[in-house]
Amino acid sequence: MSTQTWHGGAPVLTAGARLASAKGALILLHGRGASAEDILGLGAAIGKASLAMIAPQAANHTWYPYSFLAPRAQNEPWLSSALEKLAAIVEEVKRGGIGEDRIVIAGFSQGACLATEFVASHPARYAGLIAFTGGLIGEPGSDLRHAGSLAGTPALLLSGDPDPHVPWSRVEESAAVLSEMGAAVTAQRFPGRSHTVSAAEIGLAQEFLEAGYRDRV
Repeated sequence: MSTQTWHGGAPVLTAGARLASAKGALILLHGRGASAEDILGLGAAIGKASLAMIAPQAANHTWYPYSFLAPRAQNEPWLSSALEKLAAIVEEVKRGGIGEDRIVIAGFSQGACLATEFVASHPARYAGLIAFTGGLIGEPGSDLRHAGSLAGTPALLLSGDPDPHVPWSRVEESAAVLSEMGAAVTAQRFPGRSHTVSAAEIGLAQEFLEAGYRDRV
């Protein structure tokens, strides 16, 4: 049985432009305990009306049950199901005429970890990755590397430090792995920032999307 069973039946919400007429797609992944509606609000703050915004809902409001720093096996099969759910959404967007080079994948907290892990494990030249407080998934000391090329994919990694859930050292490790895969990574640390998305980060994400879609939006 496919691991898609866990998240496969959960709803996918949309906002912004219709896929058929959109200049690009912004896939948004919510954090633990939050909702697709919540992350669509963040998408509206950073995105443009000419983008299709797509936000899947995690089953029981969580993509996987334990910390992203737990042994990976502890988060299965939920993690694999979440990655399958995201892969299915990307394929649907592509069938709608929008290739990876026009898709930005963004998330907050657990959603940022899932977004980062997906981009690394499904390498392509995406329009971008935005990780608001997150990083690659795996226990400390594990090999976080992935095969394949990101071919210049812009990646924006933003996080507070200290953060109760995401150590800055993991953000740095993730930045290094993505860079080795060929991504153009910008990582910015916000000392003392609580576990949230700040106005400064929203501004950086707006600039990031503006630059990524300058010729299309």
